[in-house]
Amino acid sequence: MSEKPSTTGRLYGVGLGPGDPSLMTLRAVECITEADVVAYHSARHGRSIARSIAERHLRPGHIEEPLVYPVTTETTDHPGGYRGAMEEFYEEAAARLAAHLDAGRTVAVLAEGDPLFYSSYMHMHKRLADRYPTEVVPGVTSVSAAAARLGEPLVEGEEVLTILPGTLPEEELTARLAATDSAVVMKLGRTFPAVRGALERSGRLAEARYVERATMPGERTGRLADVDPQSVPYFSVAVLPSRVDAPPVADGGEVVVVGLGPAGPQWLTPEARGALAAAQDIVGYSTYVDRVPVRPGQQRHASDNKVESERAEFALDLARQGRRVAVVSSGDPGVFAMATAVLEVACEGPYRDVPVRVVPGMTAAHAAASRAGAPLGHDYAVVSLSDRLKPWEVIAGRLHAAAAADLVLALYNPGSRSRVWQVGKARDLLLEHRAPDTPVVMARDVGGPTERIRIVSLGELDPAEVDMRTLLIVGSTQTRRVRRGTDGTEEIVWTPRRYPEG
Repeated sequence: MSEKPSTTGRLYGVGLGPGDPSLMTLRAVECITEADVVAYHSARHGRSIARSIAERHLRPGHIEEPLVYPVTTETTDHPGGYRGAMEEFYEEAAARLAAHLDAGRTVAVLAEGDPLFYSSYMHMHKRLADRYPTEVVPGVTSVSAAAARLGEPLVEGEEVLTILPGTLPEEELTARLAATDSAVVMKLGRTFPAVRGALERSGRLAEARYVERATMPGERTGRLADVDPQSVPYFSVAVLPSRVDAPPVADGGEVVVVGLGPAGPQWLTPEARGALAAAQDIVGYSTYVDRVPVRPGQQRHASDNKVESERAEFALDLARQGRRVAVVSSGDPGVFAMATAVLEVACEGPYRDVPVRVVPGMTAAHAAASRAGAPLGHDYAVVSLSDRLKPWEVIAGRLHAAAAADLVLALYNPGSRSRVWQVGKARDLLLEHRAPDTPVVMARDVGGPTERIRIVSLGELDPAEVDMRTLLIVGSTQTRRVRRGTDGTEEIVWTPRRYPEG
């Protein structure tokens, strides 16, 4: 509420609720009955849903101000297009209301639902509330009404509710629906086919519910997948209810191998969030399982880092029982991680029919490179220094070949408590092809609480400062190490996109 000492009238933005007049608040009724002027929006046909909701509280002494939209879904010849026509309308409507307020009259602007929730009232509010005493009376939203009519919890515990306009591009809707727990998509009507497509592409169609004209005459609810697109009005919403205690969707079991990115939730893609939320079982190395938020009813199966095949077989067995299983990996699951381990087992006899999907993630190399500048700006090779699954001779041969080809190198798994000599060997080998001052990015725990990025020269690379959580990026002969900023304290590394001829 904004209080401004004035002899002018008072402005009320009155929320009427979702449609049933009995759901109006006592304060809303008080404001309407006390007002001198009652304003409401309508299309050019003149019928106003807001007025019909409040009709029983209107009296002969009220001055009514219909605010008639110049355009709704049709085209316009306004020189500013649709937006220009609407801006001009809002300015004119605000001026009409201001004239009443200046004359000392109290003005109640009616709004379906809540005045500041996808409501036309807010356009009046932004133009008038800083000039006149104003009170906004909240109302029951269509979101709450839809959930009540469905009789299903909307959000529970630590679930996240996302409210989306159906007018967003289908690709944007798909990403947001995949990433959230619960959702309500508003403004259906002509947008319904795109909304349905987004629900299907995000894997959420089977969960989706449909609510039309909640609490109003002609109300309809049901499974969204069963709705005829031609029958959908603007006053309808799509609802993804709470997943807590929801019955499993009968779509069979599957394994989804999910990349968590290099660190916390800011590196997680919308698709990965959705796959984790939809899973009944989370399977993975304990360190990575711990990074997945705990969800009620979801089973977690953590194991040691050196049992990849056993972990894959366990996940596939769960899927054969009809479970939706997410196998989690740090970074991207296809880069030295669990995707290969799962597919290797999935290609064996008992598991050939189990659906397997791979959901990509931000790689450790790309995350580390972004912190240092652009060292991967030209051709590069990715090599693991771990000799647990391949002989060192193979690693050395690949390092020689990549170095001789003058590729930038991203070195994964450089060292651990049981592997202490590989970094020194790799450094000495690379010095046969690179100058000692070649830039090396030492990136440890990128995105994590102990993140540390250092840039050193290849000749001074100290193996004692490298552990399993460190990734190394070794520059090519063209990679630049540059100091920037007015005081020269910012140091970056970048590799030119062009390579010199000859």
